[in-house]
Amino acid sequence: MPEFFESLSNDLIENGFGKWQETLPVELDKIFSSRSHGKMHEWQQILVSLPAISPSSLDLKADKICIGQHNDCDDKTRYQLESLLQKLHPWRKGPYQLFGIDIDTEWHSDWKWNRIQAHISPLKNRSVLDIGCGNGYHMWRILGEGARLVIGADPSQFFLIQFQVMKKYISSINKNLPIHVLPFKAEELPAFNYKYQGRGFDSVFSMGVLYHRISPIHHLQELKSFLRPGGELILETLIIKGSELNVLIPEDRYAKMRNVWFIPTTDLLIRMMQRAGFINCKVVDINQTSTKEQRSTDWMRYESLPDFLDPNNSNQSIEGYPAPLRATIIANVPA
Repeated sequence: MPEFFESLSNDLIENGFGKWQETLPVELDKIFSSRSHGKMHEWQQILVSLPAISPSSLDLKADKICIGQHNDCDDKTRYQLESLLQKLHPWRKGPYQLFGIDIDTEWHSDWKWNRIQAHISPLKNRSVLDIGCGNGYHMWRILGEGARLVIGADPSQFFLIQFQVMKKYISSINKNLPIHVLPFKAEELPAFNYKYQGRGFDSVFSMGVLYHRISPIHHLQELKSFLRPGGELILETLIIKGSELNVLIPEDRYAKMRNVWFIPTTDLLIRMMQRAGFINCKVVDINQTSTKEQRSTDWMRYESLPDFLDPNNSNQSIEGYPAPLRATIIANVPA
């Protein structure tokens, strides 16, 4: 999908990521030649068919990312747009509003953002990498805070298309958007060697990824490899209660998820982060996910958190494990 990445090389070069610029185009070609999704052509057609509407306003700092207003188009055009957006069901991360259409996503991703924003370093003029970015909701919030470069990585080509929907309309206001989603897993991204490859990112986000990795310490080492000396990691993951070095390894599924491997206490998580080379590790938020924050909607009509919990005890998963509890830890790479 070369048209999605036309400005990527320039943005990388201008921000000191020349080595990535040399590597990523080749890797992108490999991705789309070797594992292009079977529905990619269908999704691209939806993207091409989106009606041409010029947004009169943009708000990336609001909880609900707002692109345009209701009176930017007539009802017929709005109905056409909404029908095409529904063809990109399910919408998991958000919320968004496009020209008066409310995309009520499965997750209230704004709630997570509001819990952590006050604790992270100001993002103005920073280069930021978001691992497991989904359709890019938090990336737009990061850009709204004035980041000079925002790169997201997520292997889902479906999420890439959803991101491109937003970028298509936002680009009508600002054509030079230094924001890109790459269809890569974290382990597929080139690491940085500070001595030979220059700088890394100022900030790296990894939210909702660690527990999906078979080897969590390897993921922490990957995250460290993407950061410049002194850079900041924002890590959000599932935890269990306790003040000891304990861990839950589900026998099979956890909250109906097949790929949950490792849920530690915060003490164990910080110990692992320190062993991986991070300093200043600090827990800034602990929150039990509620059925108001994650639920089914008209824009995500599959099962969601209420179906993943014990119907007689909302503090337990359907399998009898502790219900999803999430912690956010902020840490640094040594300068």
